[in-house]
Amino acid sequence: MPDDDLYGDTLREECGVFGVLGHEDAAALTALGLHALQHRGQEAAGIVTYDDNDQFRSERHLGLVGDHFSSAETISRLAGSAAVGHVRYSTTGEPALRNVQPLFAELDGGGFAICHNGNFTNGLTLRRQLIRDGAICQSTSDSEVVLQLVARSRQPKIVDRFIEAIQQMEGAYSLVALTRKKLIGARDPLGIRPLVLGDLNGAPILASETCALDIIGAKFIREIENGEVIVCTSGGIESYFPFGRRKARPCIFEYVYFARPDSVVGGRSVYDVRRQMGAQLAMESHVDADVVVPVPDSGVPAAIGYSQQSGVPFELGIIRNHYVGRTFIEPTQSIRTLGVKLKHSANRAQIEGKRVVLIDDSLVRGTTSLKIVQMIRDAGAREVHFRLASPPIRYSDYYGIDTPVREKLLAARYNLEEMRAFIGADSLAFLSIEGIYKAMGYEGRDNTDPQFTDHCFTGDYPTPLTDLSEDVEFRKPPRLVEMR
Repeated sequence: MPDDDLYGDTLREECGVFGVLGHEDAAALTALGLHALQHRGQEAAGIVTYDDNDQFRSERHLGLVGDHFSSAETISRLAGSAAVGHVRYSTTGEPALRNVQPLFAELDGGGFAICHNGNFTNGLTLRRQLIRDGAICQSTSDSEVVLQLVARSRQPKIVDRFIEAIQQMEGAYSLVALTRKKLIGARDPLGIRPLVLGDLNGAPILASETCALDIIGAKFIREIENGEVIVCTSGGIESYFPFGRRKARPCIFEYVYFARPDSVVGGRSVYDVRRQMGAQLAMESHVDADVVVPVPDSGVPAAIGYSQQSGVPFELGIIRNHYVGRTFIEPTQSIRTLGVKLKHSANRAQIEGKRVVLIDDSLVRGTTSLKIVQMIRDAGAREVHFRLASPPIRYSDYYGIDTPVREKLLAARYNLEEMRAFIGADSLAFLSIEGIYKAMGYEGRDNTDPQFTDHCFTGDYPTPLTDLSEDVEFRKPPRLVEMR
């Protein structure tokens, strides 16, 4: 089991998807793209390719991309000029090999592989109905529901079957699918989850973030629009809008935490937005201090912005160990108390005797934050002031972010003073709801028609939560133990 100190107090990444059509190095490009998207999921990775001999090939593994897709031998097994790939962190379905994507099935029109980033809020309800109707599910992932619905559709064309399937889905998703002749992408009607289109020497690329285009030298073309289904073939690109045109409402947490800082999301540099969040935080809740210290790595851009706005020097007062993985010794209680030091260590020379402003991107359960605050005190800090570059997380997520149940979210249980006492800081402040929208370039939040999906802060869920209302959210199917 993961060490609770290292892994139990953070927002879990969603997933990352990638696809390419018409390039002789499709598998290698997909592996590189997935490597750039590794931050979105570290549990598993997979690639499916299609070659000129009418053969689909699949490699799916638990673990990191570099652990399984870095050798020439593996890439040579994935022959073909078309490929789709996926990096996974599970939000629905246990972490087992049968849930690793891309999921693949032979349909009456040929093979069909699919990758999914996000979460269907009616996926478990539909899955239960499909099984009652005789469907045989090979995974416990909500992503398989789309595969099952495509297989059952009676539409003559695969694109129409795909559209009919996603029209039955609720929630948040970006999907990439591969057939013998087509690379298909889709984004949910509100555009909650991201998806972009790129081009590499005439070969279309679909990816979760622009950083995956950058790593292979592809040109960014545009974002897939909310509610768009894009179909790439050797003859060109076509788009469909089966949900009609409506205003986008993307997830604001892509800017707060999930997207890589070198990505561009919705036309905005993620790095610049995070830096502006830090500047806005300084305008709202500055305190006299000697040094601004980020909690690495996600707190760095916001800390730079805070420092620039406040004039307080920025220093790397915490050094992150980038090589820590799972706890490498038996996690006894005495060792667990040292867990946070495996990942972060205080830079005493920059902290001792100083008033420190600690900057982090968000506060979830608070268990790691209290250890970091104590670590800074142990390094000799005179004062420790904790600042968060996002509003308090008071509500759980059902769109692909693995937040704890609401009862375990610190901001859902305590008021500001109680949270400050819990983590042991001299002061505590969050970026306001209005402040985060100002950092995004707006005057504030439009409460009648919000610009972003921000339910973790506001409780304003933009889609139905069918699984939750049907009481199937936490009802898990029996677990299959796979022998490997």
